[in-house]
Amino acid sequence: MSDVLLEVSGGIGRITLNRPKAINALSHSMVQQIAPTLAQWATDDTVDAVLLTGAGERGLCAGGDIVSIYHDAKDGGSGSMDFWRDEYVLNAAIARFPKPFVAIMDGIVMGGGVGLSAHANTRIVTERSKIAMPEVGIGFVPDVGGTYLLSRAPGEIGTHFALTTARMNAADAIAIGFADHYIPSEKLEEFYTALETVSVGEAVATFSESAPESAIAAQQEWIDECYAGDDIQGIVDALAASSVPEAQQAAKDIVSKSPVSLAVTLRSLRRAATLPSLEAVLDEEYRVSVASLSSHDLVEGIRAQVVEKDRNPQWQPATSADVTTEDIDRYFAPLGDSELGLSKAHTEGEQS
Repeated sequence: MSDVLLEVSGGIGRITLNRPKAINALSHSMVQQIAPTLAQWATDDTVDAVLLTGAGERGLCAGGDIVSIYHDAKDGGSGSMDFWRDEYVLNAAIARFPKPFVAIMDGIVMGGGVGLSAHANTRIVTERSKIAMPEVGIGFVPDVGGTYLLSRAPGEIGTHFALTTARMNAADAIAIGFADHYIPSEKLEEFYTALETVSVGEAVATFSESAPESAIAAQQEWIDECYAGDDIQGIVDALAASSVPEAQQAAKDIVSKSPVSLAVTLRSLRRAATLPSLEAVLDEEYRVSVASLSSHDLVEGIRAQVVEKDRNPQWQPATSADVTTEDIDRYFAPLGDSELGLSKAHTEGEQS
């Protein structure tokens, strides 16, 4: 059975991520199958809309196949660079898709799963949704356009989610711009059937409900105050000094993560907020990801969290105070002929 199922039925192009035992973790071959099919569906008159779902009950997609990235980084390979290049191009294609693209963000949606779904024009969450960009916990940095979305969340809420790796529920995802509509999971099959007979807008109007209130949105005051700076240690100190218990917990969550990944992530978020397009952000994320491949912390983080699972990563540098400006700058260095080049291609496409 294929790792991704692609079919057209009733005017709907269906993409089903089909690795349920791995919570549909995204591989390079899956991206290579989805991308040309999506390009074909964009101009196929028999396809009115696209529907993205994940097989099994656990989630849409737990992220990229980080074990393969671990081996690639350890062996000094370049396969991950090829994977990221194709993945980010696909993320941009989803964002620009000219027809309704319905992403079902049910269950666990992390990392690469966010890249496939949160750039869609119709994003559905359920009571089971658990959405996160947990990269700093494995010595990596939010990618797949994640810094674009996080930097455009209200106030500093996106910074909070990026640095703590906290999970968003459905209400949080809608409140901060990662999702659009809430449909209870028990109604999803009926919703899918309806898509074959009515427009996406009508189906969403019929089956969607008001999401619960977002607890995180209600806490924006202390979040904006504590995360305002451009220095990780300053943010941690502000959180630890706060009288709000959630802020104190956030400080503890942050200090367990890779210090260099935290610093690079914070700069990435600040820069993403000023960049003009998703493509421009993806270009920068690609530079950061490529630099991560030769870092100590990416290999160490995946080893500790996923491979050997001792949950005791030995980060280098060991603390935020030890991270130098040079350590951070390295991640943003231009790649010359190896640049992703999405922003240039997008600009030229708009002009033609």
